[in-house]
Amino acid sequence: MSPRVRPRPRVPDELPELPPHLRPAGRVLDARLHLLDRQILDVEDVPVTTLDDLHVSYADGDDDVTSGDRPAFVDQVLTGPVLVTRVFGGRPPASRLVRIPWSDVVDVGVAVRLGVRGEGLDATWVQRWLRDRVIGRIPGGRHDPE
Repeated sequence: MSPRVRPRPRVPDELPELPPHLRPAGRVLDARLHLLDRQILDVEDVPVTTLDDLHVSYADGDDDVTSGDRPAFVDQVLTGPVLVTRVFGGRPPASRLVRIPWSDVVDVGVAVRLGVRGEGLDATWVQRWLRDRVIGRIPGGRHDPE
């Protein structure tokens, strides 16, 4: 096997049912299926970014969720420059990821919808910078075509 090809982990067809005392209240989502790589839309259905990662913790604030002995929940949506790391491997530094509180998420469907405007989020700073510094300097770049 080539050292560049990593085998994919085997995902079971059916996940085991949680015991009653560990079943969380609310909707249970499969992160890979329902969340990761989904488009994030703001309250006006304007595309903001894509969902790249999740921050998961326990209700008591403990961030070490590797044991799996109690239910964990998503408390932040992470987005940022991860395309290069997906192509070449590795992880982006945590300081480069933009954190959107899960309390701002109002719906999870084909896209993840936020209850806030996208202009105020740090996730759109690249688009704002390009709009103001590059596109805005092109003749006709400051208004819609007629």
